Amino acid sequence: MNINVNSLSDLDQAAISLLDFAGAEKIFVFEGDMGAGKTTFIKVLAKALGVKELVSSPTFSIVNEYEAEGNTFYHFDFYRIKNLQEAYDIGYEEYFYSGNTCFIEWPEKVEELLPEHYIKVEIKMLSENERLLSINKI
Repeated sequence: MNINVNSLSDLDQAAISLLDFAGAEKIFVFEGDMGAGKTTFIKVLAKALGVKELVSSPTFSIVNEYEAEGNTFYHFDFYRIKNLQEAYDIGYEEYFYSGNTCFIEWPEKVEELLPEHYIKVEIKMLSENERLLSINKI
């Protein structure tokens, strides 16, 4: 599935479309260049799932946890990890296999640790304000 995003105002509908497409899938990986809008889109997704608190990038903490409507959501940013051991050290398995929703930025850093099935979201910058979201079930 492809979604064209022409402005920030299109993100709410893009989030709804992605969540509908995902169905029961709980693991989402986000790929795209630095500044493509991965964290921005995850903030909108979290809002669509009912998260009321401020969602921020877990660049230094690696993972942030959020609660909404009795559900737990995890937001990972693996950009700064140097090796897989760091993912083991934070207990990635407890998060990835918890049954809770996981949003994972920079998944290529932990590719061999990803679950067998997930939703892959590739964000391509078309211009300063336009993005193409390519979404696939893996």
